Amino acid sequence: MPAEIVQLHSENAIADISARIVEGLSRPAGQKELPTMLLYDERGLRLYDDITTKAPEYYLFRAEEEILKHKADEIVQAMHHGEGRVSADEVVLELGAGGQLTSNSPTRHFNRALRKTSHILLGLSRLVPGANARAPITYYALDLEEREIERTLDEIATSDIGESLRGRVETKGMCGTYDDGLKFVMDGGLNVHNNSIPIPVAFNQSGPGDASPISSVGSSVASSRDTDASPISTPEEAQPPLHILFLGSSLGNFSREGAVAFLKSLPLRAGFGDTLLIGMDHDNDKAVIEEAYNDPQGHTKQFIMNGLRAAGRALGDEGMFDEDKWEYVNRYNPGKRRDLTHAVSLGQHEAYFKSKCAQKVQNPSSDEEISFLEEEMMKIEQSFKYQLTVPYTSLKFSESDAFSLFLGSNLRPIQRWTDTSQQYSLWLLERSPFSFPLLKQPTETYTPFGVPTLEDWHQLWSAWDCITLRMIPPSMLYQKPIDLRHICLFYLGHIPAFLDIHLSRLLKEPNTEPEEFKFIFERGIDPNVDDPTVCHPHSEVPQKDEDWPTLTSILQFQKRVRARLSRLYSDLNSDKITLTRKVGRVLFMTFEHEAMHAETLLYMLLQRAGNGTLPPPGFTVPPWSSLATTWDAAPKPKSETVTLGPTKLTLGHDDQEAEDTDAVLGTDVAGHEFGWDNEHGKRVVQVGKFIIEWRPVTNGEFFEFYMGVGKDSVQLPVSWVEEGGEIKVRTLYGPIPMEVAQQWPVLTSYNDLSTYATVKGGRIPTEPELRVFNEMFDAGYHGGANLGFRNWHPIPATTGGERSAGKGTNGGVWEWTSTVFDKYDGFAPSELYPGYSMDFFDGAHQVVLGGSYATIPRIAERKTFRNWYQRNYPYPWVGGRVAYDLK
Repeated sequence: MPAEIVQLHSENAIADISARIVEGLSRPAGQKELPTMLLYDERGLRLYDDITTKAPEYYLFRAEEEILKHKADEIVQAMHHGEGRVSADEVVLELGAGGQLTSNSPTRHFNRALRKTSHILLGLSRLVPGANARAPITYYALDLEEREIERTLDEIATSDIGESLRGRVETKGMCGTYDDGLKFVMDGGLNVHNNSIPIPVAFNQSGPGDASPISSVGSSVASSRDTDASPISTPEEAQPPLHILFLGSSLGNFSREGAVAFLKSLPLRAGFGDTLLIGMDHDNDKAVIEEAYNDPQGHTKQFIMNGLRAAGRALGDEGMFDEDKWEYVNRYNPGKRRDLTHAVSLGQHEAYFKSKCAQKVQNPSSDEEISFLEEEMMKIEQSFKYQLTVPYTSLKFSESDAFSLFLGSNLRPIQRWTDTSQQYSLWLLERSPFSFPLLKQPTETYTPFGVPTLEDWHQLWSAWDCITLRMIPPSMLYQKPIDLRHICLFYLGHIPAFLDIHLSRLLKEPNTEPEEFKFIFERGIDPNVDDPTVCHPHSEVPQKDEDWPTLTSILQFQKRVRARLSRLYSDLNSDKITLTRKVGRVLFMTFEHEAMHAETLLYMLLQRAGNGTLPPPGFTVPPWSSLATTWDAAPKPKSETVTLGPTKLTLGHDDQEAEDTDAVLGTDVAGHEFGWDNEHGKRVVQVGKFIIEWRPVTNGEFFEFYMGVGKDSVQLPVSWVEEGGEIKVRTLYGPIPMEVAQQWPVLTSYNDLSTYATVKGGRIPTEPELRVFNEMFDAGYHGGANLGFRNWHPIPATTGGERSAGKGTNGGVWEWTSTVFDKYDGFAPSELYPGYSMDFFDGAHQVVLGGSYATIPRIAERKTFRNWYQRNYPYPWVGGRVAYDLK
């Protein structure tokens, strides 16, 4: 029975490609180019197959094949939340399958299919317990060449692999461009998405470089507002998941901006189990890249030169270009370029046809003559190098740029697999229910630490609502996950009440009704750990459950306060109200206050995860076993420590609150960086020479200490829990084995980490010492730091590696310092919030720096931000590293 192939070709596809060819040939000398997609006709796909099978220099295919061969079962398990179950009517769509499933002969073509995509198909089949009359999984191969798809699918169906797939995975084809296929999905062609679910529009292919080789033109880019807010599914809306495969490093055919637009356009829904498996090349050596794209045997040359024949055929004469008058030239240009927000190391691979002589070429469709100079270059491929790649257009991505690309596309990594030579990666991604974008670079009139936008608020509200409305079951609202804090319900009222109180003071308006909420919810508690009766001034709260306001009344109050804030932004935009520093400070303060409380509430909820707290909704449960294997295999620093200093360090920034009311300075808001009172005042300190460990103390290291020499000198961290005689590590998904989390930074009190450091012959670093280390080696949010809910758990630290001069991340935890939180020369308490710092200058609190996986980027990335906790307080997400004095 012949394979079922859905015909999707756009009616104007031929006209589109012809128009693009003519436009590229009409450009001035030195600027002519042909569309990259010409390389991928039927003959081109077969020639590309020669590259993958006969040119060992082309490492991409071998590296990807290695991963799929050895990790297919892990990959499909991760695609299914580690549960090993599939849903009825599940769909797997491979984009550009011809590039993965073609060869010069039926036999070799079939072997290629076995070697690549078939690993995934077989892995999927093993998730289905038995053959069914109707296969629960349908695989669609999308490509331009119908005969190649048909032949591949027919051969699979009649093979041993086809027998294994029968009744488990049905294989079908789609013939068309990326745009055609994605539009088919968005229009409900697979019966996966219904029309009531918002799906991003198709991507824009304009900009530097070609888009994908099998994409059509004329699409529009979805705005970030349209694409970043993905809905979270509910059980009532449950629909079968869609899994998209984008193998072969094909994203490299796009420009940086085009790659972001394309990934945003993919019809992946948050919370439905939709995933994207994408292949990405690494930023390998220049010589390795150039040889991979121009092998000595000449297979690449034949592939590229076929583009001339395809161009002529599209215009009506396959012999339009005399191939003897052209030669293939490729080059890789390493260099610096800016991505959307930061400067990154970036190279660019380009492929050209070079005219061997002065010549004229006649366009058969118009009889127009096109002139070429001797040695004139005509581009056929351009690709930017970060730490990904592609066949014949090659985006190479550094580690940081891959993370930036994903975040800019509203995608979050679930898992990553790398080949043994560390040249190539497969990433499994999902659409986030919410995310925090990269911070833009500051200018004279802009700072990412200025007045938050209304869009910033909406992102924060998405996180807050996710935590408070979907992770706290009704049974926990009146409970205290931590005895030293209020019941959960308090925090749902505290956040809007705090905002409303400060808006009323700023605007000199009455409080939002019910006014009595301000007396209940104005301020929380942070009592002394040793004597909880000692506590700063705070609100008096009801003592009986029945005396608290209802959840409904609190949420209605929250809605009115949020609407009030939105009206303020509207008045600011219309100049009805002038944006001053005082207005900006209130907005900054209330915004960061809510963000900090989201983290506080989460570390409280962690104590009940697995027996009360619900896991983060809309985020895939981490594939713990697979991740642990990856984490344990990751390289460690060659040396445990690094020596730094002596040096001078500037602490703090200039943000004097008293200037807010100045007639001149108070109106100078653009580019002004806001901070809390303990950040104000630049001051230079001298930091002596010291030694510091590359990475924070891990769970595994502290566990060994706790079970050995430290047994009677430190407490069991509250981030751990004993179950059935086994010590496990708490996560918001429930406790997991110590073996899984042994590489994570341990979360425990300052006192216990200080004891650990002392026994090891060291100490906890000072605030200036840790700042010196972070400024040199912290890769930041754009470099992949585990911040802003990138994960809902810590991960292993990566600082001290051989790449990037030791830069990396600390795993997503705050870090203790040995500096006591206290006044300093020039400190002035906040007028808007006098007790913010002053109430804790008691000698019992230590300064902590950085940020956890639940800290928003504008807090964690502002290096002047200083957090603090009591040194014997065990609950917050704070780790630490060991420093040593020089001997």
